[in-house]
Amino acid sequence: VQLQASGGGSVQAGGSLRLSCVASRRIFEVADMGWYRQAPGKQRELVASSTRDGDTAYADSVKGRFAASVNAAKDTVYLQMNGLKAEDTAVYYCNAKIQGTPLRGNYWGPGTLVTVSS
Repeated sequence: VQLQASGGGSVQAGGSLRLSCVASRRIFEVADMGWYRQAPGKQRELVASSTRDGDTAYADSVKGRFAASVNAAKDTVYLQMNGLKAEDTAVYYCNAKIQGTPLRGNYWGPGTLVTVSS
């Protein structure tokens, strides 16, 4: 399984971006998806998750501003980011965790950079 994230860029504080992550094959019925980010000098952290059952969860720092969604027909997950802040600046990664099938594994995309200027 390969993941390719896109949609990063540079925006001013208060702006919006939508990240996309395309999977190389149909996995969303068996995968728990996650969006992570890693800022310079910091550990990678979970920003949003979307389980194969359709449940979503968010880090406290992004609740009310970020929204994860899935378009299974397009093999794509999205992260809509509104009200961006300078502290949201990071490389954002798409992750898929699959268990209980021959595809089982922990898959990462290469990341996309988001820069928010204040």
